[in-house]
Amino acid sequence: MSALRLAVFDMDGTLLDSLPDLAECCREILAQCGLPLLSDTQVRGMIGNGVQALVERALQASVEQKAKESGIVPVIPFSTEEAVSRFMAAYTPRATRLSRLFPGAGEALRRLHTQGWLLAVCTNKPEKAARRILADFDLTSLFASVGGGDSFAARKPDARHLLGTIAQAGGNGARSVMVGDMPPDYLAAEGAGCPFVFAGWGYGAPELARRARVSAPCMQDIPLLLEQVMPA
Repeated sequence: MSALRLAVFDMDGTLLDSLPDLAECCREILAQCGLPLLSDTQVRGMIGNGVQALVERALQASVEQKAKESGIVPVIPFSTEEAVSRFMAAYTPRATRLSRLFPGAGEALRRLHTQGWLLAVCTNKPEKAARRILADFDLTSLFASVGGGDSFAARKPDARHLLGTIAQAGGNGARSVMVGDMPPDYLAAEGAGCPFVFAGWGYGAPELARRARVSAPCMQDIPLLLEQVMPA
């Protein structure tokens, strides 16, 4: 019998529309710094490479905006490490206050589970926050592994993050598929030798679809498309 098939999902922009809570927490940090607040649209383009990258991008964009408006480059009152710590202190308890699963996500995951697929999450979000989100949406029991951005020595786009998540799930790289919406998802899948399915409903640029084995317009289509990408 061939190894069980494993479907690995990114979280932000793939399973979860997390932008509302991420943007609110960015604005909280910026307010603490006395910097201009950013819109959801501005924050959306900063998501995908983990919390530190998000916080750094938000601070930089806001500093540049302030400098442009005032002619003076503002000084951030604390370090990047402190900003990240403050962000996580704000974000972890409220990660699902405004955020919601993308339409059809829960049903698609349960269908894949029923069809015998192993499921895993590979996200640059810290593992604790990712597990909290799955628990809040009553999805924990569906997943064999949750590989967060702090779970391994490397994180996406490094293939070791995806390979570690696959191994932790009891999967096999040759029988695994990565579903995601951003370049780090594609690059990790490419490095791991896994087919990449582009989440066309997410935050990524549509051009990434050209690099994918297939592009899915909505989460409801994922079970059928994964059967086509990797038949039983």
